[in-house]
Amino acid sequence: MARMVQLAVAGDVAEGEEIQSILTSAGIESELTTEGEDDPLTVVVPESSLEAAQDAIEALTEPDEIIPEP
Repeated sequence: MARMVQLAVAGDVAEGEEIQSILTSAGIESELTTEGEDDPLTVVVPESSLEAAQDAIEALTEPDEIIPEP
């Protein structure tokens, strides 16, 4: 099984599912995970798909939704 790595932290389940939907439409496997009850919900993808997943999220996200890097 491929090693899964964190792609994003979701604010809530709806946001996590939206990210998963984008990844699924790009043909990229993903999972929603959380370490514990108080830990954030994260979206993970196979390590080999990380760059493609980042590109898919960037390409399919509205420009005004992208948070600029500092």
